Amino acid sequence: MRLKRISKAVALGATFALALSACSPGGPAAPTGSPSAGSTGKYSVEPTNTGLADLGDITTASGSIAASIGEDEFISYNGFTPEANNAYNSVVTERIQSSFSYFGTDGAVYQNPAIGSIEKVSDSPLTIKYTINPDAVWSDGTPITTADAVLAWALQNANLTVDGKPIFNSVAQDLGDQVPKGPKGEASGKEFTLVYAEPNPDWEIQSLLIHPAHIVAEQGGLSTAEFVAAALAGDGAKLEKAADFWNTGWNTDPGTVPDPALALSSGPYKIDSWEAGQSITLTANDKWWGTPAATEKLVIRFAAADTHVQALQNADLDVVEPQATIDTVAQLEGLGDDVQILAGDTLSWEHLDFNFAEGNKFGGNPELRQAFALCVPRQQIVDNLIKPLNPGAQVMNAREVFPFQENYGDVVSAAYSGQYDAVDIEGAKRILEEQNATGVKVRIGYNAPNPRRTDVVAMIKSSCDQAGFEVVDVGSGDFFSKTLPNGDYDVALYAWSSSGQITSGENIYATGKPQNYSQYSNRDVDAAWRKLATSLDPAVQLEQTKAIEKLLWEDLHGIPLFAHPGITAARADVLNVRRTAAQSTVLWNAEQWLRAPR
Repeated sequence: MRLKRISKAVALGATFALALSACSPGGPAAPTGSPSAGSTGKYSVEPTNTGLADLGDITTASGSIAASIGEDEFISYNGFTPEANNAYNSVVTERIQSSFSYFGTDGAVYQNPAIGSIEKVSDSPLTIKYTINPDAVWSDGTPITTADAVLAWALQNANLTVDGKPIFNSVAQDLGDQVPKGPKGEASGKEFTLVYAEPNPDWEIQSLLIHPAHIVAEQGGLSTAEFVAAALAGDGAKLEKAADFWNTGWNTDPGTVPDPALALSSGPYKIDSWEAGQSITLTANDKWWGTPAATEKLVIRFAAADTHVQALQNADLDVVEPQATIDTVAQLEGLGDDVQILAGDTLSWEHLDFNFAEGNKFGGNPELRQAFALCVPRQQIVDNLIKPLNPGAQVMNAREVFPFQENYGDVVSAAYSGQYDAVDIEGAKRILEEQNATGVKVRIGYNAPNPRRTDVVAMIKSSCDQAGFEVVDVGSGDFFSKTLPNGDYDVALYAWSSSGQITSGENIYATGKPQNYSQYSNRDVDAAWRKLATSLDPAVQLEQTKAIEKLLWEDLHGIPLFAHPGITAARADVLNVRRTAAQSTVLWNAEQWLRAPR
């Protein structure tokens, strides 16, 4: 399962664990809107769709290409634990761990024929057949088989326990309930099926074949066959030692490359070297059976966003994905023909969330939430901070559908009456007086430093203080590690980044779910999510999306602000760099990057 991910532009909390449902029930339309300069990349082969290009019969070129999406260090080969589950870690693991499917630049789901094929063979019960590529092997030469799918199912199965606690420290633990009997097929074979207990609209994007089962079994003192049998039998005790290895066995200190005999690759690259605090280098996987990596080495640098433009100019970096700001675009444009600037919408969106925890001033007072919503200058925020980057930007009035997606208008028309489009200082002031709340402090928390969020809070303060609030900027560097999970705020300002999953919003808005940081609860919302999450019918999904959005507006769960603009830049001689609206970052197709011949 994939869940919502806190946007890397915000702070990064977890890749599978934090990944918002941004895919509209009808599927995403292509992103639109961009700054003026150079939004078309340079290609060795022109892409024909939003998926990976067909590069034809290529060989791996010598040399290296260096890229950065930010300064955070690589953490672990195992990016499926809460501690390592973020976009900075995933830019590495997704190059060395392949999946049956991936997301194109618009969030559309594509199958990955290098790994195999997926086929829905029945709707009732939902049954999916997986066929693994006959040539698929781990980097030690061991065939990739059904056993690896059993491991992926087991680590996402909270029913595998010892003393009542799940043995795997995984960010996703619901696949055991979704597919109670596990993968069906010969453990050493190349075909298996999943039979779902209920319909699952996200069946195409299950996370399978993540890690090598034969390594986990061996480290647990088991044969692969014994591991598979114990997992399918629900024998947590027999798997405990293997699970202990999976939880921590691939973790190393920064700069120490995990043992290549244990940290195997199933992708076009494998880990070559790691310099703590500086970079990690991947090299082409000599056991990779698919289209070869276009360039031999890929260097992922841990570089702060404010160093990206200078590093690009100095040729220390070849590809960057900085936060989109007016200053950044101006600096990139100043480099002239030396760079390509790729810009457009993203599947990340900024929002304000109220704190519904017991005792918080907003949680039990819908009138106070209404007053605050009336004074938030959403249009001013978009006009001043976003439109200079994306002239087509607009205030966002939904959470599960983006303005550039085809069902956005239908959803907003059904769910939102426009009552918070314009600032109403007098209306907000009147409510505060009626509530005897004039002068109430509102602490807005966010991950700092972040200049754009600081500007957003300043605009809100300038407006809402006129109505009688006292807005206090409490942005901090530990917002995601302490402030947000501890509920030490009144309003939280951050972003969600989409995985393309239809149902992942349930993890945010349903009662008691792991990403429901605001502690919001509405049983009607819970029921609507259950209907959506257990239907394969796009019409039902759209109907329930409208119902959910309407309830969230009526309750004022929070206030949507805008979809993030995105900026990617590359040196002019690097081919096949394509920015994406999805959360997989510009490195989503890094195995296709190469330098133009001189």
